[in-house]
Parts: sequence; C-alpha cells; structure tokens
Amino acid sequence: MSLTSFLDNVDVKQKFRQEFPKPRFRTKTAPLAPPLTNHYGLVGTAFDYLLRFYIKYLNPQKAMDRKWTAKMALEIIKAKNYEPLYEKACNILSKAEENHSAFLETGGINDELIKSTLLLAQLDLVFRTGIVDQNIGAIDNKDVQDLRNLISLVDPKTFEANEKCLLNPTFGTASILVGGADADLVVDDVIIEIKTQRKLELRRDSFNQLIGYYVLYRIGGIDGMPPKRQIKSLGIYFSRYSYFYVANVQDIIDKNTFPRFLDWFKERASQ
Repeated sequence: MSLTSFLDNVDVKQKFRQEFPKPRFRTKTAPLAPPLTNHYGLVGTAFDYLLRFYIKYLNPQKAMDRKWTAKMALEIIKAKNYEPLYEKACNILSKAEENHSAFLETGGINDELIKSTLLLAQLDLVFRTGIVDQNIGAIDNKDVQDLRNLISLVDPKTFEANEKCLLNPTFGTASILVGGADADLVVDDVIIEIKTQRKLELRRDSFNQLIGYYVLYRIGGIDGMPPKRQIKSLGIYFSRYSYFYVANVQDIIDKNTFPRFLDWFKERASQ
C-alpha cells in the first residue's frame, strides 16, 4: 500500500469529501507550455526531478535532499536478473549524478541534464510499479524540448526558502503507516505538489493528496523539518501554466472535528 492507493479506497474518498470540502478554483487560461508528446507521465516525473534540481541550486545552504527514488530501481532490476539493463541503469545514474553536480556548480540547464531527468523518470517508474521496461534509455527529443519549455517558466522567487527547503520529504513513522509516502517539496511552512497536467484544474484526488500529506505531517512530523516550524499552507505548482495555487490550512481544516478525523485515519490505515 501507499498513500495514493490508500486514498483510492471508496470509503476513504467519501470520508475526505465529507471532512474537507474542495475550495473553489475558477482560474482559466491557456497553457504556456502545452505538451509536445503524449508521454504525459514520463515528462511529469522528469520535471519533478528537474525542478527539484533547480530548487536545490536556488537554495544551496537551505535545501535538504533525499536519495533519488530512481536509485531504488536498481535492486528491482537486479532481482529480475536483467544484467544488461542493470549495467545500463548504473550508467544512467552515474551520468545523472555527474550532470547534477555540474548543474549545481554552474546553474546551466543543458540538454544532457534534461535527458538525465527523463532517464531517471524511467527508472523511477520501475521502482513504483515493479515493471522493468526493456526500452529503458530511449529518449524522444520532443520531450527534451518540452522540459526546457517548462523549466523556463519557473519564477525562482516561488521556490526561494527563507529557512528550509525539503526535497521529497517523508513523514516519519506516518509514512510507514500507509506503506510509503513522500511529498514533492516543503518550502518553509508550505507543502507543495508539482503537477504537470494538461488542464488547469484542482482535481479532487490532487486535493486529497495534499490533505493526506498534511494528515501524515500531523501524525509523524516531517523528516528534516525544524522542530518549531509548522505547516501553514498547502500548494500546487501547475507547471504548464506557471501557476502556483496556495490554500491556508486554517481555511481547509475544521479544528473542532480534525482530531476525530486523525483518529479515524490512523485506525483505517492500520487495517
């Protein structure tokens, strides 16, 4: 199980809908960077990597990174005895680390860095699904251009931290409660998800995901977060629109009913 699969349960969806009405979201505009291929999931995951690289560059002394999820795919590939693919995956990770280090020194986003994020996204998928694609390593140049367009839209001020920036943070023992959970970003007091979706809309499942992260934070804290810092807002960065949506926790959470909801969540997740 994971947080995503937990939230997919019908009774959990119903409980979240009852407890947390979805805010109105009426922003309408055309995408500034429309997709160039139908590789939507792959490009979305690759952009997660690319944006986190960029945020680490913006916050060299304040950003705390975790082990890349893509690295955890190695054990799966090895266990399936795909020796040629295992060697290829090792080379992909080695080259990605080299490109990542060079980027952190210069800040220059070149095609080699972008290609590395696409390859990391391929390995990321192996870890999350357990399925090993024999075509790992193939890259569509249109996806490279798509990612270049997306990163060019990022306003650095959106992701500059005053105190702390956590990349792919986990939620202590609460992550284990749901079988695994890691958010995209925490910048100071805001939990942020990155969405490279085609339509500018606040989907119910995306809203539940943000609430789920906040619930896990209230149960287990956030690894690496300063003890006195509290999460006050939840946000989604819609990368194709360069639009940052932020909601205050106090406008979403009913402080009178939330303690009972936390008890329900812990009991339901333990099942």
